[in-house]
Amino acid sequence: MKWLARVLPAPLLSFSVLLLWLVLNGSLSAGHWLIGVALAVLVPLATASLRPEPARVRAPLVLTRLILQVGRDVVVSNVDVARGVLRGRRRPPRGRFVRVPLDLRDPHGLAALAIIMCVIPGTVWSELSLDRTALLLHVFDLDDEARFVEHLKRCYERPLMEIFE
Repeated sequence: MKWLARVLPAPLLSFSVLLLWLVLNGSLSAGHWLIGVALAVLVPLATASLRPEPARVRAPLVLTRLILQVGRDVVVSNVDVARGVLRGRRRPPRGRFVRVPLDLRDPHGLAALAIIMCVIPGTVWSELSLDRTALLLHVFDLDDEARFVEHLKRCYERPLMEIFE
């Protein structure tokens, strides 16, 4: 079985590549299966150096709370952004860039934070400093920068540190 792990170092990625190839071509012919299997073997081997080490979740209960918090914030932010758009002529949104100092260093945690910031309406991940100590976000409508930064650190960064570090 060691030979299989060497040939397919990322079985889920291999399966996804094969499935994507077949779906994009809209054919289940033998030729497409052959090309798909070849790609499913070669792509993960060629991209092995790009994949980080596997993540280890250290606090599953914290992960569950984080998912619920993100879900709540997505709903609240959707309503806030809709209100901001609808009242735009009376009071235009006060969009600004916010620099957030980071304590989180784990690459998996940073990737999760990037996903969270992109999922929540009204926030856009703009830049991560080269030394990974600061994050630049654009916020659609911001009243209190200090409160926003405190919320981000308390609700997202600290749980991610518990989960991944």
